[in-house]
Amino acid sequence: MFRYFCFFAVILAVQSASAPFITPCKAGDNACIVSSAQAAVPSIAEGVPDLGIKPLDPMVIPLIQSDQGGLHLVFRDTVVTGMKGCVVEGIKHDLSKSKQTVTIRCSVTLKGDYTLDGRIIILPVQGEGKYTITIRDILIKTFTELKTVQGSDGKPHWHIQNWSYKYDTKTGARFQFDNLFNGNRILADPVDQFLNSNWREVMQEVAPPIVKATVQGVVEAVEALYKAVPAEHLFIS
Repeated sequence: MFRYFCFFAVILAVQSASAPFITPCKAGDNACIVSSAQAAVPSIAEGVPDLGIKPLDPMVIPLIQSDQGGLHLVFRDTVVTGMKGCVVEGIKHDLSKSKQTVTIRCSVTLKGDYTLDGRIIILPVQGEGKYTITIRDILIKTFTELKTVQGSDGKPHWHIQNWSYKYDTKTGARFQFDNLFNGNRILADPVDQFLNSNWREVMQEVAPPIVKATVQGVVEAVEALYKAVPAEHLFIS
């Protein structure tokens, strides 16, 4: 019976000569696949230097920027924490078509430096300083397409050719932007209250570049693993 290593188990936890954190599961045994992936989340989040995998918790993102909907947004030196607590909610893997879908639920905190100028929904906002954003129960679904390439070792390796994602915040989000309007509390306090009272709408305007940068960090970690580990170590026929 065909056996394989699902995409997220490969990301998070498995058992082979070159990647001893990989655990194999039988084809179609989703309970095993999800369990194996979940067990490895904390380990992979710490990073695997020997395989070129950078830490995901904390994850450092030097620059996030966006200009959309009348809002100029720049986040610098962002540190994301909480990824090691992510919960694997579902995995679908079609090895014959080289496609994988992974669904995870995470609660994370982002801290760094910000610049905001423009409007968030209906309110003008302007400021520069430190920021903290706490997101509770964000559900992220990723879709990847693979192709097989020859590695430097002469063996076939997987390569992420395309990826996309979608997300939905289930429980809530809290925003703290220090020094809004240069510290003018008369202007800043109503904005603070509005942002946190309308967190779902604010997430639609502020979160897209944040989520994209975070997912990209995870994709880069997976790509590093694929580059280091031959495909023959990631599945058994």
